[in-house]
Amino acid sequence: MVYTTPEIERVARVGFQVARKRRKRLASVDKANVLAVSQLWRETVTRVGKDYPDVALEHVLVDNCSMALVHKPTHFDTIVTENTFGDILSDEAAILAGSMGMLPSASLGPVGTGGRQFGLYEPVHGTAPDIAGRGVANPLAAILSAALLLRYSLSMSEAAGWIEAAVLRVLEAGYRTADIAGPGEKKVGTREMGDHVVKVLEGQG
Repeated sequence: MVYTTPEIERVARVGFQVARKRRKRLASVDKANVLAVSQLWRETVTRVGKDYPDVALEHVLVDNCSMALVHKPTHFDTIVTENTFGDILSDEAAILAGSMGMLPSASLGPVGTGGRQFGLYEPVHGTAPDIAGRGVANPLAAILSAALLLRYSLSMSEAAGWIEAAVLRVLEAGYRTADIAGPGEKKVGTREMGDHVVKVLEGQG
């Protein structure tokens, strides 16, 4: 867990920029009551936060954050933290959505010239080779990752919203892949779930 001040500044700025496009609330998660590196993290994020006065910043200890995610997940909007804490908290948050097959991810770089932000977009679960070709994977995380690409790297927020709304409509209609299907609910395969999203986007759903 080695972090330099410039690296913390870089990560913090990405967090503040993401928060600006959402509800303008940022929770910085650390363990500043124990770890020296977390004390540096908190000091640096606080300093960077002065450049983003429109974003409300709060500092949360990682153990408190893990409890709050279960107790009151809607308290949070954007969370910024170091890699180990983020890996654990993101898996915990996956349960709130019902499955890791529901969660997109974006590894964002700094904003470059012209406001363009490069990133790597993929489902949180990665490639899931153990179920490849069986038609049982939930495609929604991959579809929602494309929405993140549109929003953050291509500045196409309206198109991203269309995709997110289409996914929500398909779920509200009761379609479920095996990973999120409850007792008695109809299960659909990977291709069928994707086709339903496309139909909604085309105005046919």
